[in-house]
Amino acid sequence: MATMIDGKAVSAALRSELKEKIAAFAAASGAAPGLAVVLVGDDPASSVYVRNKHRACEEVGIYSEVYQLPAETSEEELLALIDRLNAAANIHGILVQLPLPKHISEERIVLAIHPDKDVDAFHPSNVGKIMLGNYRFLPCTPAGVMALLQYYNIEVAGKECVVVGRSNIVGKPQALLLLEKNGTVTVCHSRTKNLADVTRRADILVAAVGKAKFITADMVKEGAVVIDVGINRMENGKLCGDVDFEAVSQKASAITPVPGGVGPMTITMLLQNALRAAEMQQ
Repeated sequence: MATMIDGKAVSAALRSELKEKIAAFAAASGAAPGLAVVLVGDDPASSVYVRNKHRACEEVGIYSEVYQLPAETSEEELLALIDRLNAAANIHGILVQLPLPKHISEERIVLAIHPDKDVDAFHPSNVGKIMLGNYRFLPCTPAGVMALLQYYNIEVAGKECVVVGRSNIVGKPQALLLLEKNGTVTVCHSRTKNLADVTRRADILVAAVGKAKFITADMVKEGAVVIDVGINRMENGKLCGDVDFEAVSQKASAITPVPGGVGPMTITMLLQNALRAAEMQQ
């Protein structure tokens, strides 16, 4: 049976450290780091994420503003709000919750956020810095995965690392971070031929496809470390990941559960980015 990689426990430990650092920053600068979270529309999953982010900010001492805008908000109105937040001295980080309604260009919104306040690390200048290895911020979910591997002393260097999924938010940056730690990295996607043959080579397998229980036991090498980034709701209302947890946990040496694995780490990395943004802007 695999070792459980407990994202809740790791997140709690990191937040405890973070709380102390934030208190020290606030004492030295006279103000807490400030984070603005913007939600357009009433997507239920996004609403839950935003509520959790606000609660997490309160927990560690970050000043938080939440803007919940109606779905019919125009692109111009959203851009005007971002301009105001870019100029606000008490706001160090800006996060616009994706996805956005169809009539708003995600690309334009991402470009509008000042790179120094881009705590999601989606702005092209921050993406470029990740590529070069001299980043200020990392995308929260891939950063959370790397923090889990580090916390559990799972060595990346020299390992075969396979990332299933090539999104700009998780798959691509995840591959770059594993590469930076000297992993030998393969990225798989919908056009990958003989997918199971590739995933079975992995010492470290990261699943980020958004399909419930997509990774089955026959796709996993005996003793592999399996990181499940997916979060899917089944017909019975329960959450599950992209990995068939019950079966794969019998073969893996270590595995993240869903929920309680990568999810809590994503928000903790956001809090770290907010503090880093505040330190930079001071």
